[in-house]
Amino acid sequence: MKRQNLLSKLRSDPKKIWDMIVIGGGATGLGVAVDAATRGYSVVLFEQSDFAKGTSSRSTKLVHGGVRYLAQGDISLVLEALHERGLLRQNAPHLVKNQAFIIPSYDWWDGPFYTVGMKVYDMMAGKLGLGPSERISREETMKAIPNLDEEGLNGGVIYYDGQFDDARLAINLAQTAVENGAIVLNYIKVTNLLKDHRQLVRGVRVRDEESGESFEVNARVVVNATGVFVDDILRMDDPQAPRLVRPSQGVHIVLDKSFLQSDSAIMIPKTADGRVLFAVPWHGKVVVGTTDTPVDHPSLEPRALEEEIDFILNTAAQYLKKDPTRRDALSIFAGLRPLAAPQGEKQSTKEISRSHKLMVSLSGLVTITGGKWTTYRKMAEDTVNKAILVGGLEERRCVTESMPIHGYVRNVDFSHPFYFYGSDRAFLTDIIQEQPKLAEKLHPDYPFTKAQVVWAVRAEMARTVEDFLARRIRLLLLDARASMKMAPEVAFVMAQELDYDQSWVSEQTEKYIQLAKAYLLEE
Repeated sequence: MKRQNLLSKLRSDPKKIWDMIVIGGGATGLGVAVDAATRGYSVVLFEQSDFAKGTSSRSTKLVHGGVRYLAQGDISLVLEALHERGLLRQNAPHLVKNQAFIIPSYDWWDGPFYTVGMKVYDMMAGKLGLGPSERISREETMKAIPNLDEEGLNGGVIYYDGQFDDARLAINLAQTAVENGAIVLNYIKVTNLLKDHRQLVRGVRVRDEESGESFEVNARVVVNATGVFVDDILRMDDPQAPRLVRPSQGVHIVLDKSFLQSDSAIMIPKTADGRVLFAVPWHGKVVVGTTDTPVDHPSLEPRALEEEIDFILNTAAQYLKKDPTRRDALSIFAGLRPLAAPQGEKQSTKEISRSHKLMVSLSGLVTITGGKWTTYRKMAEDTVNKAILVGGLEERRCVTESMPIHGYVRNVDFSHPFYFYGSDRAFLTDIIQEQPKLAEKLHPDYPFTKAQVVWAVRAEMARTVEDFLARRIRLLLLDARASMKMAPEVAFVMAQELDYDQSWVSEQTEKYIQLAKAYLLEE
């Protein structure tokens, strides 16, 4: 998956009319590209930054049906999500694993209430369920999570959901799309829509953010899958278009594993802001979150508000023996949910359905928004079905329901630090055999090697230090300070692969360190 090769292929025939252009390289856009390419359509995807740079790398790392949506009565969404959770577990077993969750019960009526609720959840999952929920005693609860606050604890309910690595799945989807004939490019920004004499959208004008060069690409149908930025594209089409998305910010704090001495996750079903709070083991750390705060203006680097930080720390302290403080935060990250809720709706963001919304503008622009990672495949299928009609394409059946995603491998050892590469792990070994020096670690406390930087450039389209540290190995989210120490060496190895000079190394290092500082909490 070489960017230059794909770009050259795209530019080799400027007059070509592609079947579909997809704008946006997050979960939804990549899903659409995979779906369309595997049906045999010619597809080009443009992402203005790196794949999954925005919302799609900043989730709670759960592939779930949505216990909270069940409580809200959104039965159809839960059914759809549980079905898709099962399919994703089957299609990407190297990234999605079965995760035990425990709901601690401190009021005597909580136990029976949640037990009944989780049994309904199990029943709805059917054959694609991950394991039966059950009520457990106080002793069993403490054994499962030894550092839970014991005072007033009556017992708990254990249930099973999925956990995954979001940005890694995005990279694997990009690779899957390319393997099936799609052209998928990061760092190419759509600057305008092209229209014919009937004012129908017939392509896009783009700018290569690396070279600064602009060019046009034509297609029979254009899909707007830009998440929290869908309104920007809709306004390119119609400057008077009403806003379609209400962004909602979710914040997570990452702590050392000592705060959750367990392989089980904690789910706190009732918090002060009416949301659920999770404490989930992930890559040897603990991800605690999330919040639901309305945001007026979306950005690629949203920042946590002080009240969000206090809310997470205070809520976690109520349930854990060891109270987390600001100095315990290894990293803090925020993501924006693209909630599909037009202007004028008065609901709070936590009440807005997480179902996706699909619409077609008068110009024929197809827009998909809302939804969540778990249902990305179904969103893509619905979007491509609609795009086929709009673009007048030959009808072809969706094949992604049982299609392995790049990296697919069975019997994964999730304790291995490089499990997320799946079948690609063998290539890392090959790189090290060719150049033994690339086996050197990038940081004494972490297993990551120089070979992974080389692989990320050669096969995963990593273009910057941030691409590698934030989304190829996830260290920005796991330990921001450690990632800053690794930045100079990562920049040096990347520069050798990309044939860049020392000034690029210096510039990239400085740029990354400035970015990573924003992922740390001041004490």
